[in-house]
Amino acid sequence: MHFLYSFLVSVSWNVLKIIAIFSSKIKLFVSGRKNTFSILNSKILTGDSTIWLHAASLGEYEQGLPILERLKREYPKYKIVLTFFSPSGYEVKKDKTPADCVVYLPLDTQKNAKQFIETINPEIAIFIKYEIWPNFLRELKLRNVKTILVSAIFSKRQIFFKPFGGFMRNSLKSFNHFFVQDQNSQKLLNSIGIKNVTISGDTRFDRVTEILGKENSLDFMDSFKGNSLCMVAGSTWQKDEEILIDFINTSQEPIKYVIAPHTIKPAHIEKIEAGITKKTIRFSNKGNDLSNCEVIIIDTIGLLTKIYSYADIAYVGGAFATGLHNTLEPAVFGIPVVIGPNYTGFKEAEDLVNKKGIHPISNAREFNDVMSLFLEDDSFKEKMGKINLEYIQENVGATQKILDYIKSVL
Repeated sequence: MHFLYSFLVSVSWNVLKIIAIFSSKIKLFVSGRKNTFSILNSKILTGDSTIWLHAASLGEYEQGLPILERLKREYPKYKIVLTFFSPSGYEVKKDKTPADCVVYLPLDTQKNAKQFIETINPEIAIFIKYEIWPNFLRELKLRNVKTILVSAIFSKRQIFFKPFGGFMRNSLKSFNHFFVQDQNSQKLLNSIGIKNVTISGDTRFDRVTEILGKENSLDFMDSFKGNSLCMVAGSTWQKDEEILIDFINTSQEPIKYVIAPHTIKPAHIEKIEAGITKKTIRFSNKGNDLSNCEVIIIDTIGLLTKIYSYADIAYVGGAFATGLHNTLEPAVFGIPVVIGPNYTGFKEAEDLVNKKGIHPISNAREFNDVMSLFLEDDSFKEKMGKINLEYIQENVGATQKILDYIKSVL
């Protein structure tokens, strides 16, 4: 089975090289990996003590960031090697991270795994949430490298818990310890004989809690919002934007709106702008006085977290599309959050929908209804916000549990 897996990975790599001719994202995926070992050889020297942290993409990186920042502070003699699987993580963070070396993870072949581990020679390897790569895990185990999975969450749908999932179950057993988000994940691992499990929660709670202690002010938002009620719609996709724009155009309420779309390509920004009938400006075209503007479109990245601090109501996109984006970032500011209908599998969203801190909608009518409630009843809005903040405060602490383990093995 191991031979078959390695063969399929090699075949997939050749297929991806063909697809890369036609896809810009896959081209980055392929071409970026050509530089992995040259970057490593230039930054990791013989005798360096290293820690390896691996994230699939940007979301997993955000989960791992509290750990990364603590490692940099508490273990300054170690070089931290950060790897990404996806271009959407690597291309955004390659020059904006505390890690000492950032590279694409080579494809999971036996040759790549051996060369990679030999090159960085880590004392501990930390994988975030879902990343299970059999050849890398096998090589780490052969070399007795302590390996942990953090902020992990498991479900019965995954291959590890299927009758035919023996090969991947064996790969799981290469980990020295699992830090999982919930009791269900612990029970599932226990059911396949894995007992080295700690329920630590999700490090993202620590990450967003840190945001509250940072300087979040933005001059343009001070000018734009003034004393008005402000709604911030973050990481929106087309269906989200259609619903939002319909409400913006028809509502007579004096609300300021911020739209920060997931895609910031000029053509997409132009389409959003053209659809709005109220006075709208793009972030890239803003002046000093935005007080007369009713809508601002954020056509850059890196500002959304701070912008949420100005929101009285937040809408988080993605739940009509490929996947819900981060609802904890606005929730930590103690405001109500609205999302689309497809949030199953996003634990914090499921929890907060049940607690009634997040309100899911399926269409424009439902969105209009909940907005009317917010506008008519301040106590309803404030109660939802309080639920969200309290939920986050109850779930902090995962990073410390993980760091305590790391301290015991380094």
